[in-house]
Amino acid sequence: MHSSRDIFRIKTNDVAPKKGRVLIAEPFLPGSYFNRSIIFLVNHSSDGSVGFILNKPVDFPIPEFYNEFPDYTDPIFVGGPVDIESLYFIHRYGQLIDDSVHIMGDLYWGGDFNQLKDLINKGKIDPNHVRFFLGYSGWDKGQLKEEIDEDSWLVADIPPAFVMGDTTELWKEMVKKIGGIYSLWENYPENPTLN
Repeated sequence: MHSSRDIFRIKTNDVAPKKGRVLIAEPFLPGSYFNRSIIFLVNHSSDGSVGFILNKPVDFPIPEFYNEFPDYTDPIFVGGPVDIESLYFIHRYGQLIDDSVHIMGDLYWGGDFNQLKDLINKGKIDPNHVRFFLGYSGWDKGQLKEEIDEDSWLVADIPPAFVMGDTTELWKEMVKKIGGIYSLWENYPENPTLN
């Protein structure tokens, strides 16, 4: 028999983190950045990891932060707590934007920002194929492994369509996709003290 605490423990975390996978926050991971977050890893090596939170949009459009995109109305997302004054992006335009870093499938990270800006202003970019982030999530050597070992994160594969799709309910969708005991997580209140 399982105790009620067991349903919130990560039982198996044998999926290793790597570029193109996600980190799914355990239900009670504290902090405004990481609470119920899904982090898409764009880089993972023995030296550290970099990723972006996919499911935390901010309340203002890009033109309020960066006025060189006056007609761009799609949301901007919180990428994480590191370098929050900088704008980062993932996209599907690796063949058009120099210095793009391939992540997986047709998804790329970064590249020549001036080329992206020019393509956006000429109307040659589908907003559904670019996602902007303020800041990023980063881990030094060994730090992410420690957090995974402490059951802060569940590592999983993600369908590429989920990365650029509507991420409003992404945490619940990913928990449901993994299934098993983790499917119970989706129904637990974000703040159990208010229940």
